[in-house]
Amino acid sequence: MPEIREYELFEVHEPVSQTIPFVYNSPHSGRIYPPEFIAQSRLEGIAIRRSEDHYVDELFGSAVALGAPLLAANFPRAYLDVNREPYELDPRMFDGLLPPYANINSLRVAGGLGTIPRIVAENMEIYARRLPVQEGLDRVEAVYKPYHAALRRLIARTHVQFGFGVLIDCHSMPGNVRVAGCTARPDFIIGDRYGTSASAELSRAAIAILEEMGFAAIRNKPYAGGFITEHYGRPSRGLHALQIEVNRAIYVDEVTLEKREDFAAVAEAVTGFMRQMAEYVEKFAGDRALAAE
Repeated sequence: MPEIREYELFEVHEPVSQTIPFVYNSPHSGRIYPPEFIAQSRLEGIAIRRSEDHYVDELFGSAVALGAPLLAANFPRAYLDVNREPYELDPRMFDGLLPPYANINSLRVAGGLGTIPRIVAENMEIYARRLPVQEGLDRVEAVYKPYHAALRRLIARTHVQFGFGVLIDCHSMPGNVRVAGCTARPDFIIGDRYGTSASAELSRAAIAILEEMGFAAIRNKPYAGGFITEHYGRPSRGLHALQIEVNRAIYVDEVTLEKREDFAAVAEAVTGFMRQMAEYVEKFAGDRALAAE
């Protein structure tokens, strides 16, 4: 695995000119593993990669050609998860005392999935031994804070340019996800924090577009959106945040992590979804229906 350097922590893919009020974000598709992290881990090979949102940055890569920026992490989620509060830290993982401002009691910490995760998918422990507290805090300073600074700049710029903005936080979900009361396996899940992070009309439009394309799409269950969706979604200020989960089984082999033959077709469908979302927003931008609610 290639070595990660500071300037490679994440990439902002920019269109020549931003022409639509969207920002796309892929925080969990990073696949460059720091060698010192691999040395600390009891996992290796495919096992350490189980928590990646595999190739989601590529699935949504055409956002740039459509006129929107795409922020994509290069660091892996197993190393640090930017879809958390900055200091959701598990004291059981560290030698020494965490600072008093650390959130040690969140449900995500209890589940092993804090800002610095304790496990990857399938409850596999990452570390062979405890980490120094300072190392955890250093990761937040060196990785988490610059990433969110870049995301804030993109959102603020979009809001200033268009008078409102739509953040699409892009993720993937395991192929075995099932939803109570639904017979079909969901291909996509749209999360809006139960109507608090985005206009209900925008969420319904996303679901309708996906269903018209032939996909099974549902809203909020079991993924309503994480910290990023909750933190940046402010519909009353004209800032809307949707989380989109793509079922991995439709585009990747979950055992080998290799792309399926259908990968290109799924990416093309995602492009169509993004294009139709932009058209929907443009339709309502004239009367500022999304600018503030």
